[in-house]
Amino acid sequence: MYSRILLPTDGSETTDRAFDHAVDLAKTYGADLHVLYVIDATVFANDVETGTIVEEFESVGDRVVERVARRARDAGVEPTTTAVVRGTPHQRILEYAAEFDVDVVVMGTHGRTGLDRYLLGSVTEKVVRLSDVPVLTVRHGPASET
Repeated sequence: MYSRILLPTDGSETTDRAFDHAVDLAKTYGADLHVLYVIDATVFANDVETGTIVEEFESVGDRVVERVARRARDAGVEPTTTAVVRGTPHQRILEYAAEFDVDVVVMGTHGRTGLDRYLLGSVTEKVVRLSDVPVLTVRHGPASET
């Protein structure tokens, strides 16, 4: 049913919870796991030199995806593909899913509600709304809260 699973990560605890679900699916179906970190290009002003800052974000992204990939390999999931890209997070996640013919996206959600959700938006919500493939969302918080 699933051959390729995409786990977008920002290195947060929310992603850690989604990781468990992604690894379980990958092991169950013998699927490849793709781990993606998106550097949000919308946070940089167009008129400011950002070279050093972007390099630092790339370095952080490389460490995050490698940590997740190592945990996946330790759990018996191989192959694991990693990528660090720049752009608008929900768009880059959807583009990656299409480019690599991903079967399911597994994402954490911060569980924002009300005004926070309205003002900040939600990458996960946008991916759910716009994705051509199923999206498994995993809510942030201890297992007893889900």
